[in-house]
Formats: sequence, C-alpha cells, structure tokens
Amino acid sequence: MLTHLQIRDLAVVSTLELELSSGLTALTGETGAGKSILIDALGLALGERADKSMIRTGCERAEVTAVFDITSQTAISDWLASETLDEAGECILRRSLSREGRSRAFINGRPVPLQQLQTLGGLLVEIHGQHAHQSLLKKRHQRYLLDAYGGHLTLADETDREFRAYQASRTKLDQLITEAADQASRLDLLSYQQNELASLGLSLKELEQIDHEHRRLSHLDQLRAQCGDIVNGLDETDPSIRSLLARYTEQLESLLVVDDTLGSAHEMLAGALIQVDESLAFLRNYLSDQEIDPAALQQLEERLEAIHDCARKYRVSPQQLPERLLVIEQELSQLKNADVELASLEQQVGDQHKTYLDLARKLSQARRETAERLGSEISRMMQKLGMKGGEFAVNLIPIPDEDGGAQGLEQVEFQVSANPGMPLQPLSKVASGGELSRISLAIQVATIRYGSTLTLVFDEVDVGIGGGVAEVVGQLLRTLGENRQILCVTHLPQVAAQAMHHLQVRKQSKRDETRTSISHLQPGDRIEEIARMLGGVKITEQTLAHAREMVELAAER
Repeated sequence: MLTHLQIRDLAVVSTLELELSSGLTALTGETGAGKSILIDALGLALGERADKSMIRTGCERAEVTAVFDITSQTAISDWLASETLDEAGECILRRSLSREGRSRAFINGRPVPLQQLQTLGGLLVEIHGQHAHQSLLKKRHQRYLLDAYGGHLTLADETDREFRAYQASRTKLDQLITEAADQASRLDLLSYQQNELASLGLSLKELEQIDHEHRRLSHLDQLRAQCGDIVNGLDETDPSIRSLLARYTEQLESLLVVDDTLGSAHEMLAGALIQVDESLAFLRNYLSDQEIDPAALQQLEERLEAIHDCARKYRVSPQQLPERLLVIEQELSQLKNADVELASLEQQVGDQHKTYLDLARKLSQARRETAERLGSEISRMMQKLGMKGGEFAVNLIPIPDEDGGAQGLEQVEFQVSANPGMPLQPLSKVASGGELSRISLAIQVATIRYGSTLTLVFDEVDVGIGGGVAEVVGQLLRTLGENRQILCVTHLPQVAAQAMHHLQVRKQSKRDETRTSISHLQPGDRIEEIARMLGGVKITEQTLAHAREMVELAAER
C-alpha cells in the first residue's frame, strides 16, 4: 500500500508531501488545476517514461519518492529479497530527472536499471487511465482477465511452458529429419575412410620403427664400412688400441708393488680395457647381422610410400593419421546413434505433446466454466451502470489440437450487446465511447478483485457517466476500497461523495509563477468541495445541503 508520496519540482509542483491511507481516496479540483499531477508523479516513481519537459520551469532537477508498506505482500518481499533489494516491511522507490535528460532510479536507496523499477512498479500499483479500455480491446488482455478471474493463471502458465518445451523438441526433431538424407551419404564416406585408414593399420610406434629401419637399410654400406674400421683400429692393427691398453695395464700392475698410489690409474685402464672388449663384442655381433637385403628395403619403401600417399590424401602429416582415424570413428559412432536419438526424440515429442494437450484441455474446461460466470457478473454490473438489457459474454473460439499454441486450444473474445435485442458483437466493435467506458469499468470492477495488487489508481475512468449511474460507480469503487487502496481522480460529485478520504487540488498563480498544491479535506471543507462540483460557480445553501446529504448517505451504506 502506498503510504507516502513526495514530489519536488515536477511540472507546476514545487514541493509536495502526501500521507495516504487505505480505502477509497478521491482526488478532485477545478478543471486545469492539475488533478492528474499525482498520477503522473506516481507513474514516474513506478518507472514510466520521463521527459525533461516535466521538470518545473527554472529548475534543474525533478524528483519523486514513493513509500509503500509491504508487510502483508509476501510476493513483493520475496521479489525484493531475490534481487537483494529487501528492506524490512518497507519499499521506497525514488526517481530523479535532470534537465540534461538523464533519469536515475532507486529502490530502497540502491540505484537500479529502469526496467527493474518498472517490474517492481507493476507489482505494487495498477493504474487505470481514461483510455484503459484500449487494453481491454486486445484479445491477449481479455484472455489474461478471464484466467485471472477464474484463478487458473498458474494452469495457463504451465500450459504455456509445456507448449514451448514441446515446440523446442519438435524443432530439433524436424532438424534431425532434414539432416537424415545428408547423413546417409556422409555415413558412406566415413565408412570408406575408416576402412581405408584401418587397413593401413598405422600406429605412431610403427611409424617410428619404419623410419628407423629405413634409415638403417638405406645407409647399410656406410654402417658396415665404418664399424669395420672401428673394429680394425681397436683390435686388428699392429699395434692395436686393445693391445696397447692391455700392455699398459700390465705395466701399471707390476709397478703397484713399488708405489701403490698408482692403483687408481691401474683401475681406470683396466676398466677401459673391459669397455673396449665389450664394444668389440657388440660391434662384431652388429656386423655379423648387417646383411644386405634389397627386398626388405623395397618393402619398407613401399610401406612408407603408402603412408605418405594416405597422409597427402587426408591433408595431414603421417604422424596425424592415427588421430584422424579416431576422429572418423567418433563421428561414425555419432551418426550410427543418430537413428537411436531420432527415435528417442520422436518419443519425447509425442510425450510432450500429450502432456501439453492434457493441460490445454484442462485449461479449456476451466475457461468454459469461468466464461459463463464472468459473463453473468459483468452483465449484472452493466445493468447497475445504466445499460438496461445489456449483455456481456465471453466467447471461446476453439482451435484444433494440431494448431494449439502457448495460449491453449481457444481464442478468448469479449462480446457485448449494449441494448436489448441487439446481437452480441466483439467488444472492439462497440461504437459508443460512453458505452465502452461503462463496459470497461464493469469489467475492471468485476475482475480487479481477483488481482494481488493492493493499490489501484483510477484516473477519470468515469468520463461520460453521470446521474444515478455515477453514484453506482462511486459505490462500486467504495466496495473495492474495503480491502484495497483505491486512488480515484474524478470530476463527479457522486463518486467523490463515496470516498473515505478526500484530496483537493488547487492551482495558485502569483505574478509569473503558477503552483499546484494538494491537501487533505476536513469534513466541512469536503462538503464545500462536493457542493462546488454539484453547483458550479455559485454555491447555495441548497447545494451545500445536497452535498452533505450525499456524504451522509454514502457513510451510512
């Protein structure tokens, strides 16, 4: 509930602070006094579009602060907590507008994007302007009102979500089916490539072995000649390195009896002799194995040629061929599983469509029951609003199961007959603006009690209404005010008389300056204001008596 509104330098308001209460509050004043300034200011605080022209002349900045008591509104408290903007039992919205055109928004003292302020504003306040019936002409809004009235918004949301999930799966399934033809030719190609690379049977270890063996066989003459030279030098020449090492070792051994400090040199020479002997044994064995085999070399060259040809074909290095085979096998596995995925997805789509249809049919049944009830209630309201014999109906236009959408299996259309004997027609085809205004009010009053918003604002929705009908309008708004906070800008004394609280707008002009003020009216002042609304320029005792009677009768009811 809105408890406090502060306005600074907005339009013709210099400074204004208002304390507001629950129930029906009427806002009245002479034509041109600026009755809608409170609504404009509140809209600004709730995140509506701002224009620097709204800033008071001669000022650089305008600011509006709105304070709400949300102790009983769990949904709003939860939303604030989820956005880390919560404050115990209170919600403060602030909006500032600078002459440079910059606008800033705050929730509980924290700067927020305008969109976030708009989201919260929609939870806190509903504003119904003079042209609120324009939204009622939209079928989407008509469907929402029906679902809200019937209490099946949750079911409608579930139906919407299930349809969108089904639609997403259906799109994926269609894509897989479209790709199926391309997959067949792709599968043939990959199978051929897999067989070709698998038959090559190449591994990184084999490639290393082939490279090594090819180098060896290609340089076999060089290996035999040079290894033979080494063997000759070590042991077959005179004197050979081995014979010299053996003699020097023996000489050092004989000298050890004279000086044992030569033991270290002796050990090293003896070790060198052993190393030479081992090298000779290895080289002799190596040479005995190195036989020229032209056939083996030719086989290796053919194998290498096949490997390099395959690498060129797949545009990779020979070392990358095993990895290429692995990639092909993985893609083949995915393609072979595509049929399984396709079958699984077909089953999923079928299950989701069935779930959607079950929900949509359940929603259709609920809408049929609610449509009759809502139509009857609005028809009764129309009689009270001076449209004797008028009839209202909610028409549900079926949609085939296969064409059902997120909104369900029917279109919702509000229909009305303003006069007895006239056929029901879509609300959008009602010609009379006055009739449409009254029908709009009847719909709002009939459906608004099912909303969760505690603060409702009516900005001259009673235009074109007068006499006894105006009194009924006031009574309906007062009834709403029994469990809601209702702010109503009105020019009708019959409506103002029904209010529980009364605010008056005054415009004051001094030299080149014009200011608007809003004040709470005490009982006596309120009688005078209603008398002004009844009698115009000259207020007589009779007019005052009539005004007093209207207020007293409203209080008695």
